[in-house]
Amino acid sequence: MVQPATGWFGATRLKTRHLALLLHLYEQRSVLRAAEAANMTQPAASKLLAEMEALLGVPLFERHARGVEPTWYGQVLIRRARSALSEIGRAHDEIAALRSGRMGQASIGTVVNPGTTLVPQAIAAVKRDFPDILIRVEMDYSRPLVARLLDGQLDIVVGRIMGPEGAADLDFEPLADEPHAVIVREGHPLARRETVHHADLAEFGWIMPPVASVLRARLDAVFLELGLTLPQNIVETASLPVIIHLLRHSDLLTALPPESVGPYLQTGQMRVLPIDLGVRMEFFGIVRRRDQLLSPGAERVLEALRSTARRLYPPAPRRGSD
Repeated sequence: MVQPATGWFGATRLKTRHLALLLHLYEQRSVLRAAEAANMTQPAASKLLAEMEALLGVPLFERHARGVEPTWYGQVLIRRARSALSEIGRAHDEIAALRSGRMGQASIGTVVNPGTTLVPQAIAAVKRDFPDILIRVEMDYSRPLVARLLDGQLDIVVGRIMGPEGAADLDFEPLADEPHAVIVREGHPLARRETVHHADLAEFGWIMPPVASVLRARLDAVFLELGLTLPQNIVETASLPVIIHLLRHSDLLTALPPESVGPYLQTGQMRVLPIDLGVRMEFFGIVRRRDQLLSPGAERVLEALRSTARRLYPPAPRRGSD
């Protein structure tokens, strides 16, 4: 068994070329193909892999006739290596930004509802005081955003921690819950009814999130629990602009937080149907990596997210409270 001191000493001697080869091996599952991807010879790649395993004192890959597969040790190092290389790349970008006169940069991931309210308002506040900060924004579902956060591709996510994977490495500040309603265009056949039932919803086409999303699973569960057939006429998309255009130009339905299409509701272009859909999502919040030291630009964004959230949302309950 590797002693802690020995393992730490070995880890500090790992170089970026070791980590880069490690990721190529994971992606290619072949020493030859990994060597080609890393622009080196196969003997050189085999030597680097042997160096890594000697430094750490554990096997990182199992060799077999079809190629290589990561061991448990290898999987741990691969996850950390991806984050480390991403951080090195981001450091290079920040240094380049500072050299060119900018204050740095921040990369934010957000789910739909705060992506149409909280995040834009917070960014606008940052840009008023610090126009030289470069801010990148991605909108997606929580699972892929948190995965990119853990990989070091994002500084902050406004979303949810949906499972145990990586949760021990994350901090979560709850902000608000996100009830979903059924949204349709003005003039939709169901918009004229005073009462709408779930069976009525199943008769129309739906704009649905991808199958892997939690929201999709909960929408499906609502229909199944009521003994209804799942909608068959479906468009799958995670793009809010696509959803909005489809709603405006068809009789399709969708489930969204009303705030995410607030301007269309206020101008009467869309309607919320009079039905309790029965779908609620967990509180969304600010998600960060525990061990991450944010750049000055990302710190400014974090401060703006917190101050804007205090203005937009009532205080969220503490974990463990009633």
